[in-house]
Amino acid sequence: MAQDRTTSRKQQILETLAHMLETPKREKITTAALAAKLDVSEAALYRHFASKAQMFEGLIEFIETSVFGVINKITTDEPDGAKQAQLIVTMLLKFAEKNPGMTRVLIGDALVNEDDALQMRVNQLLERLEISLKQSLKIAVAGSGKKIMPETQANLLICYVIGRWHQYAKSGFKRKPTEFAQSQLTILIS
Repeated sequence: MAQDRTTSRKQQILETLAHMLETPKREKITTAALAAKLDVSEAALYRHFASKAQMFEGLIEFIETSVFGVINKITTDEPDGAKQAQLIVTMLLKFAEKNPGMTRVLIGDALVNEDDALQMRVNQLLERLEISLKQSLKIAVAGSGKKIMPETQANLLICYVIGRWHQYAKSGFKRKPTEFAQSQLTILIS
């Protein structure tokens, strides 16, 4: 029972942190502000997380679990590599649209004054996403005989996704990442 309460409180802390990141004002999030939002002491936060960096780690883990869970499902269910790539990119754009605070973590905006290891972790996540796209595009090349270079196209697609995430965050979450996505993906994945 105590474990459930601890897990629930940790989840509540992470959800509140993510919600605070959704404000377009780009204010630095402090543990004091987070504690105030939760109506607890800073010491209560530190009973669940050793540091603010560990809280951001929790958000990054949530992102990884969420997106790679869906990617695994896409690559298992969809045999067409080009369609896999399109579904992966679309999912990444929709994930950002549904999780604006997480988008700020993905683009590094929320990590500017935080531990450098957090940005390195996000960079690794982005590299894994690019590798997933490359694998799908290799399947597409093998199935179609087209003369595309999967590495180059995967890099273009991840740059496209990151660009759409940036545009979304910098617009104060008004410019939806999925806007024009399907017609743009038709051009990018051909």
